[in-house]
Amino acid sequence: MTNKKADPYVNLGEFLRRQRELANLSVRQLADMCGISNPYLSQIERGLRTPSSMILQSLAKGLRLSAETLYAQAGILDPADMEESDVVKSVMHDPHLSTRQREMLIDMYRSFRKVNEAS
Repeated sequence: MTNKKADPYVNLGEFLRRQRELANLSVRQLADMCGISNPYLSQIERGLRTPSSMILQSLAKGLRLSAETLYAQAGILDPADMEESDVVKSVMHDPHLSTRQREMLIDMYRSFRKVNEAS
C-alpha cells in the first residue's frame, strides 16, 4: 500500500473530467470551446499538467462554473476565504494584466491579509 500525498491538480483533473462528462462534452469539444489543445486538456484531467489561472477561467466558462470553484479545486483559493473572492475575481478579470501580474497581485493581497490578521 503506497502512501501518496494528495496532489490538488490530480483532484482538479478528476473534478474537471466529471464536470465535462456531466455536461456531455468530449475532450475535443471542451478544448475547442476554451481555445486549448485536446492533448493539453487531457493532460490536465490526468493531473500531468498544471493549468494557469487564465486556463482555469476559460475552463470554468466552458463548463459554466464559477472560476472560484476551479481555483478552490486547484488549491489556489481557500474556500474559507470567500470574502476575498471579490478582490481575487476583480484581479483575475482585469484584461490589462498578464497572468503573472495577476498571480503576483493575488499573492501580495493574501500576504497583506495574513500580516494584518496576525497583528
